[in-house]
Amino acid sequence: QVQLVESGGGLVQAGGSLRLSCKASRSIVGMNTMSWYRQAPGKQRELVATITGGGTTNYADSVNGRFTISRDNAKNTVYLQMNSLKPEDTAVYYCKSELIGSWGQGTQVTVSS
Repeated sequence: QVQLVESGGGLVQAGGSLRLSCKASRSIVGMNTMSWYRQAPGKQRELVATITGGGTTNYADSVNGRFTISRDNAKNTVYLQMNSLKPEDTAVYYCKSELIGSWGQGTQVTVSS
């Protein structure tokens, strides 16, 4: 089992940036694919971005070109750099270890117009 703790959310104006962090309670080297998801009010949770153990990344069409997922295995941390934020990016953002199935508690991102 592993505990995941997200941080870095907040309130930002449209066009602004935020960097989310997901700190794991143990090494993420063996966890292979790590992901960021988000859930807006009244909507289903959706996949935002993934990164494999080898560093291959994939993004949802809605964030491609604006968001960047990365990982620092030495710090047991996965990041989500979010640029050019839009009001429709407002959601609770969660990280997940796809291998273990563990979720973090989420961090709120609110983008004002």
